Amino acid sequence: MSFLSQTSVSAEDSKQYYEVRTYVIGDNGDKAAVDKYLGDALVPALGRQNIGPIGVFEPSENDENKSERLIVVIPLTSADQLPAIHAALANDADYQAAAKSYLDRGPKESPYQRITSELLIGMDCMPQLTVPAGTLDNKDRVYELRLYESPNERLGNLKVDMFNSGEVPIFLDCKIQPIFIGQCVVGPQTPSLTYLTVYANEEARNQAWVDFRKHPDWKVLSKVAKYAGTVSHIDKHVLVPRPYSQM
Repeated sequence: MSFLSQTSVSAEDSKQYYEVRTYVIGDNGDKAAVDKYLGDALVPALGRQNIGPIGVFEPSENDENKSERLIVVIPLTSADQLPAIHAALANDADYQAAAKSYLDRGPKESPYQRITSELLIGMDCMPQLTVPAGTLDNKDRVYELRLYESPNERLGNLKVDMFNSGEVPIFLDCKIQPIFIGQCVVGPQTPSLTYLTVYANEEARNQAWVDFRKHPDWKVLSKVAKYAGTVSHIDKHVLVPRPYSQM
């Protein structure tokens, strides 16, 4: 099976979409059941639809949110794929068999507190998802998922412009490797953008952000007047991959 992971294109119609789906486990949830469902049923079924690579992550020991969750990243060629995915799952006998114990749970046996999702579209600075060669070989790798919320749509678009105007090269220079960067189309926190980055290990993650904050190009870009006040809230999750994650 061939997954699109490293492509350099800039046409508007070639931008990928991403569903970032969060299974919030909650106090009475069953994380193991959700994990088994994702690894044994959903990820293989999406693969049969030629959708991937799929990322599945959980909080690392260094995450500060104190909320048990599993986060799934699903790349899409268009927003139209979302209803098509659900229809295909309903008609996938292998999926239905693998997911049976999960889907058969009653209303008082839900394995999670809730599912939240956001739909993103790739930005000019990174129109398609990229998983660098060798990433999955490193068992010590860690990730950050960040959401930048803006006070209004104008300022949200300016934060997107800030990324498109030079923030990504600074990331790369500081060994902050993006996997995807997307502007929110639909989600519980809008206007916003979300991005996922990967690091060799926890020490490298911490050092990368030290280097970013003191990078001379960031000092210049962050002082551009029109970008002032473009972020009103940041959600940050420090994550590690599940064994079956394809990112």
